Amino acid sequence: MAHENFTRVTEFILTGVSERPDLQIPLFFVFLVIYGLTVTGNLSIITLTSVDSRLQTPMYFFLRHLAIINLGNSTVIAPKMLINFLVKKHTTSFYECAIQLGGFLVFIVAEIFILAVMAYDRYVAICNPLLYMAVVSRQVCFLLVSLTYLYSFSTSIVTSFSVFSMAYCSFNVINHFYCDIVPLLALSCSDTSFPETVVFISASTNLMFSITVVVASYFNIILSILRIRSSEGRKRAFSTCASHVTAVSVFYGTLLFMYLQPRNNHSLETDKMASVFYTLVIPMLNPMIYSLRNKDVKAALKRFLTNSCC
Repeated sequence: MAHENFTRVTEFILTGVSERPDLQIPLFFVFLVIYGLTVTGNLSIITLTSVDSRLQTPMYFFLRHLAIINLGNSTVIAPKMLINFLVKKHTTSFYECAIQLGGFLVFIVAEIFILAVMAYDRYVAICNPLLYMAVVSRQVCFLLVSLTYLYSFSTSIVTSFSVFSMAYCSFNVINHFYCDIVPLLALSCSDTSFPETVVFISASTNLMFSITVVVASYFNIILSILRIRSSEGRKRAFSTCASHVTAVSVFYGTLLFMYLQPRNNHSLETDKMASVFYTLVIPMLNPMIYSLRNKDVKAALKRFLTNSCC
């Protein structure tokens, strides 16, 4: 059997958000601001929920880990993206690309499950308030977060290995601003049915399980809220969940759109814009959505600043 003379790929070229030269500097400053706000907001949440004694509850424990995940997710993507806005050659080595994809998968899978854990936490707090501290104990909190990180790390290894075990020959231009699964598999010169199956099963299983937990939790929350006789009490209970429901809907909706459609229906340009949203914009917004509008966090920030100035 004749062997075809292919050149194995040792590096990839990222096209970036836009290939227009006149947009590179403006986009650099836009995404620099977004990343700066992401780092500031999430580090603030991590610091406040770590040092303030009044924020040592399960809800803020999970919020701290959401902030860690959001910061990690943005940091895997944004620095390389920002550098590429300023240089002419947007190259990344084969192994650097694999590490970036692996890191991205760790944090995105962890976010999927930590959002489900936070929904369960709100369910117990509203539906079983007297048992809250017993059901969501310190040990349970550590167990849930540890399992989330362990599972996300395992998923990342399996998925990354299946993607990078494929042969990549000659053509090495990734139509994206980071190393993502779909544009990578589009470059492969071997049969990609196995990694596509792994990705589809993993993504659909993860999303369906976590969405089921979120929907079941909020279904029971709504039933409990409707039983509250006081209109003020119902309003207060609904307000504690509204931001979380909105953020969860946007996040899960974007991921469902990205990964659960057949490959032949994919528009890489549309996927690229959706990726900007859930890798960079959502991590910037989450500190505001979940806590910067929260009176407890505002009070903690005021105490922190007062103590720092003294």
